[in-house]
Amino acid sequence: MFIYRLLQAFLRVVSRIFFRQIEVVGLENVPTEGRGPVIFAGNHPNSLIDPVLIIAFSGRIVHFAAKDVLFQSWLLRVVLRGLGAVPIARRADHGEGAVQNDSAFTALNDVLKSGRAMGIFPEGLSHDASQIAQLKTGAARIAFSAAAEGVPLQIIPVGITYVRRRRFRSRVLLQFGEPIPVAAEEPTREAVRTLTTTIETGLRALTVNAEDWDTLRVLDGVRRLYQPAGIAVRDRIELARRFSTHYADLKDQPEIGALYAQISAYLERLDEAGLSDADLQRGAALGGAVPRLLRHLALALIWLPLAIPGFIVHAPVGLLAIFAGRVLTPRKDVIATSKLVAGILGAIAMYALLVAFTGLGYGPLPALGMALFLPLTGLATLRVFDRATSIRRWGRTLVRLSRLDEDVNDLRAERDGLEAAVVRTVERFKPEDLVALFPRTSPDPQ
Repeated sequence: MFIYRLLQAFLRVVSRIFFRQIEVVGLENVPTEGRGPVIFAGNHPNSLIDPVLIIAFSGRIVHFAAKDVLFQSWLLRVVLRGLGAVPIARRADHGEGAVQNDSAFTALNDVLKSGRAMGIFPEGLSHDASQIAQLKTGAARIAFSAAAEGVPLQIIPVGITYVRRRRFRSRVLLQFGEPIPVAAEEPTREAVRTLTTTIETGLRALTVNAEDWDTLRVLDGVRRLYQPAGIAVRDRIELARRFSTHYADLKDQPEIGALYAQISAYLERLDEAGLSDADLQRGAALGGAVPRLLRHLALALIWLPLAIPGFIVHAPVGLLAIFAGRVLTPRKDVIATSKLVAGILGAIAMYALLVAFTGLGYGPLPALGMALFLPLTGLATLRVFDRATSIRRWGRTLVRLSRLDEDVNDLRAERDGLEAAVVRTVERFKPEDLVALFPRTSPDPQ
């Protein structure tokens, strides 16, 4: 397992580079290594990045079921074999003919019988839909097969929620849900269907789902109007999940429909003005904008001496990743994966070339120094990139708000009124037993 642990550590570092923030919740629900077999069943919105996060941050050695076409690439085959992945044939990849997975199911069953963990995405395909797709029954069938042989098995739902999932240096929430015990019973069609439904319920409790993207956009606007500034990613996602869940039950209420229409119109007016709701929120704190900008600038300047050579080294890598994401990727749910893979390969190639040239020209000690220096420049480049992103965001807000003064005042007044309406509506319709994430009182609209 040395190779696995080495790859796991590498994927953890890569994930920390690609994402600005990774918040992991629910690790107390995951038995530690050696404390029993586990099936991780996750939603699948972001292609290969989804299993990477589970492998890197679950704390377990996880053997994933991976579509067999991935093994056709020699590079992916080496990595997947090192991670203990098991190839699975899918009809979607092999046409309508019969596919044989007996050996794959046997291998996964052996993983569970040995007390280890396996991972699977019951949706089958990675996708960019606004809600979880219909689940396949493979996870339930594998679980019943292992339980029938006396394996004390648990299924752990895993919710993966990305904030701007295709963007470099974005945020992600990884949630491990309550374990689902699997009883040793006859795997009848009804039993398999029931367990699959239980898995789906667990996944929906950890993810944000809506009937379409327009609905999800408006509900995200509701979430922004309701939440206070500076809350944790986990609370943001949980709030979004609550709104999407309860909206499905309440959308036929006249008051809900009217508020939905008002917020939709407000978002359209923001689009027409070239603004976002976040711009208005930042605009409410413009008094502190200059000190904030100066702080970001000072921190960027601290890292700048290392970031300048870092930018020269890593700019080609970044351009390669952007090219891969925009040009070489046919599906939206694979864009981040393409960026990540291109970035890894580009960085490895760039580092290897620079170290090799240094060694050939100056000897082994300077080459070793270059090998240590390059990652430091990469770290500095990331720090400056993050600060530059914040400076650009705040600076853009200042410019936009100064150019649209009258319109902005109208939009702020409209936002204040909608915020008050959202808070009042939540207070009226929320279930009595729902535990609040944070205290919230109704503001007085200006």
